[in-house]
Amino acid sequence: MHTSGVVYDAGGLHWPANNSLSGVFKVTKLSIPHDAVVFVGDGRKALFLRNAGDEKFLDLKTVEVFTEENPPTHMQGTDRPGRGVESGGTHRRSTVEQTDWHHLEEHRFVERVAAELEKFVRANNVPAIVIAAPPRALADLRRAFHADVQKRIIAEIGKDLTNHPVSDIETHLHG
Repeated sequence: MHTSGVVYDAGGLHWPANNSLSGVFKVTKLSIPHDAVVFVGDGRKALFLRNAGDEKFLDLKTVEVFTEENPPTHMQGTDRPGRGVESGGTHRRSTVEQTDWHHLEEHRFVERVAAELEKFVRANNVPAIVIAAPPRALADLRRAFHADVQKRIIAEIGKDLTNHPVSDIETHLHG
């Protein structure tokens, strides 16, 4: 649930939460209140940034950084798909897909940082939250966020800003 009813995409466009596209326009500034948290993350790294400034003068400070070492699937597991039975000279292929350990670990990481964000929000009485994550991580986050977090989200940005310096994140969010 978004209090503003606005969703932002990677290009900075936004539309009403009811998906009516009649009012689409370019966003020049996102109004982020004092003490709001900006969550920037993907499946391997997450940042909690707090706005020490105000809605007019954004001043993001790093509060928490979470990182996860997540090697590619071929380095994490030796699980192979199930084998079909060969009979009468025919070869059957397995219908079981190989486990994507890398993706599973990214999903688990997102769930862990979503739980940490919930703790942080409750402990610090955070007034508003902005989420910036690539679309896949954003979808996982939406499923993982507790209702207390969801009701404070004022904007979602479907873009990976994780490895950008904080100054670039400020510029992207506030113009």
